[in-house]
Amino acid sequence: MRQALPFAVEELLAEEVELMHLALGEQLADGRHRVYALRASWLRECLALCAAQPPQAIRVDADLLPRQGSQLLWLQSRWLLGGEAPWRLALQTEDWPALAGRCPSPCIASAPAGQVLPEPVDEVHLLEDAHQWLVHQGNGVDLAQGEFALRQSGDSWRRWRPLAGVLALCLVLQWGFNLAQGWYLQREADAYAASSEALYRELFPQDSKLINLRAQFDQHLAQSSGSASPVLGLLAEVAAALHAEGAPQVQVNQLDYSATRTDMSLQLQAPGFAELERLRERLEAAGLSVQMGSASREAEGVSARVVIGG
Repeated sequence: MRQALPFAVEELLAEEVELMHLALGEQLADGRHRVYALRASWLRECLALCAAQPPQAIRVDADLLPRQGSQLLWLQSRWLLGGEAPWRLALQTEDWPALAGRCPSPCIASAPAGQVLPEPVDEVHLLEDAHQWLVHQGNGVDLAQGEFALRQSGDSWRRWRPLAGVLALCLVLQWGFNLAQGWYLQREADAYAASSEALYRELFPQDSKLINLRAQFDQHLAQSSGSASPVLGLLAEVAAALHAEGAPQVQVNQLDYSATRTDMSLQLQAPGFAELERLRERLEAAGLSVQMGSASREAEGVSARVVIGG
């Protein structure tokens, strides 16, 4: 609504709207809002005078008067005019008769004892301290809006408070995620450790003590390296025979090795019988014992089982 104020009041002002400070007031009974207009340069000069101790609010003195009827208050050698009417004025006693007919009734004048009152008025209130009475009325719209909004020491922190709250929430969520992830990974590690220990005891039941699984497993591998050499030798011969013609045309689908029989069983697949026969000849030429089972024709080619060694 503040952005629309210049366009709404431009035609009602006698001066350029760019030179005025517009403040949005309270909503009236008919739904409209009061709008306060004053020269921006004048307001800047007033604020510059109290730069060492900035005010907590900026209010028009006449706007502090009660909203009942028309209110007149004698303050600092002039009468303040406020109340239900939209205008806020400072005037002299002789100016009141010309305005009285246009002001809503009742007309209430407040002044110290002995002060000459304007005529006509409906009620008179005698005051001991006009300044204190005016402040205690609690009315008035704060003009510190827009460009002239007062900046307090905590304003910068209040601007960043939502962002700080979001950041704190993100940190808490990240901490919770890290905690949950750590708990999950620890459970996974414990499960893998238990599975590895069970597998080790299944492979080496003679080991009654398990102190360092990795070190003990490496020790068993080193001890069995001699018995593993036949496997490596057979694998090397088979690989050489498969690649003898360049890119291998025969595919190994399954490989089984028997340490007791020292033979290797291969489930092979080839485009045709000729490729299987050439592979058998190359293996026998390498000095290996080759037993080829019956081959069968399938949709992908020819499948056969071959036993090497033994």
